[in-house]
Amino acid sequence: MASPDSSHDHYRHGIRENLHQFTHQLGQVFLVGLTIGMMRTVVPALAESEFGVAEGSFMMLTAFVVAFGFVKGTLNFVAGRLAERIGRKKVLLLGWLSAIPIPFMVLYAPSWGWIVAATVLLGINQGLCWSMTQTAKMDITRADERGFTMGMNEFSGYVGVALAGIVTGYLAMGLGPRLGLFVFGVAVIALAIVLTLTSIRETHGWAKAESARHASGNHDGPRARIFPGVPNAPTTGEMFALMSWRDRRMAAFSQAGLVEKFVDALVWVFYPVFLYQQGLGLGAIGWIVGIYGFVWGGSQFVTGRLSDHIGRLRPIVWGMWICGGGVALTLLGSGVVWWSFAAAVTGFGMALLYPNLSAAVADISHPSWRSSAIGIYRFWRDLGYGIGALGFGLVAHLTGAVTAGFWFVAIAMLLSGALVMLWGEETHPRLNPQPGSLDRP
Repeated sequence: MASPDSSHDHYRHGIRENLHQFTHQLGQVFLVGLTIGMMRTVVPALAESEFGVAEGSFMMLTAFVVAFGFVKGTLNFVAGRLAERIGRKKVLLLGWLSAIPIPFMVLYAPSWGWIVAATVLLGINQGLCWSMTQTAKMDITRADERGFTMGMNEFSGYVGVALAGIVTGYLAMGLGPRLGLFVFGVAVIALAIVLTLTSIRETHGWAKAESARHASGNHDGPRARIFPGVPNAPTTGEMFALMSWRDRRMAAFSQAGLVEKFVDALVWVFYPVFLYQQGLGLGAIGWIVGIYGFVWGGSQFVTGRLSDHIGRLRPIVWGMWICGGGVALTLLGSGVVWWSFAAAVTGFGMALLYPNLSAAVADISHPSWRSSAIGIYRFWRDLGYGIGALGFGLVAHLTGAVTAGFWFVAIAMLLSGALVMLWGEETHPRLNPQPGSLDRP
């Protein structure tokens, strides 16, 4: 009998058809979320007392997130192209191997420079691993499941981020900040490497099978409006141009991805500092930042599936505006209950836009170059960490107030959402199909 890899007919697409592998991929992105989450609560709040960053040194404080954003963005770009050459599983494993030094560097860091260096490795880990969990799920699922698939992927990842922020906050109080992060980090990274080696399958074959069906015309249902004239194996330059300016829809989604990362960078860097300045302890800070993560992660379980029914464009635009509104709300009241509410609003807006930006990009990407398209979108998106942190760090530096950074981000989100509404279009193939494509059940 032919092996599963010998014929495209053996690759069946769908969550139910690939539930075992889908579940393992969800576990991977949960561990990826735990890895970044361990750096979210303790490190910024204790930057001055533990790592010697002077109070008010906003640009110094933002340096580690700037480094993370530029590195992760670049590695997203690399991961997408590399995965089409060596496969998804090898890229995932490379990402986990790059994370091994991180907990040791945090434990022994003599200065803030070591934390910046550890965050560079974290950017490599996140760029390679998160990209691959997303790409692999897109490989094995159907077009009408993309919103739900992205929602589940980001739900799992950001529940991990939120949970790690809370757990490491308490571990820092119990074991000390360095040892607490070390124990947590070693356990998570070791488990991830073992599971990658034993439980993750290579999914590139599913993408090749889908591409073959496209080429033969043997497809079910309406086709998406894929940008015309792109070769089946575009060069890196051709893909970069397509995603960044040639296709105005892709450019709209890429800039929205970049700007929405301003919010996540703000939550990472300035939320803990702002709340610490208001007199809150690490436990309370961990819970408020955690509420943002839990609402963001948990709501995507619903918002991803929602877009499979009503389309991607409206949730993206609504999400940009609600998320920006939540950032502004943080400054319009005080107290743990108010800040928790503002964090929840911010998280819900993020849940509306986040999985649906990725789903929209996947909708209008050909399967032969979808991994590259997702990688370049994620390059622009995660560059937003660096550009956003530079922007609100500079604003805070010039005004001398951390609150100015919050207003910078809120206004940027409002304007970016308007640009999506102006340049974007609905990408769901059922709701806005390519003219003349067959709509077969």
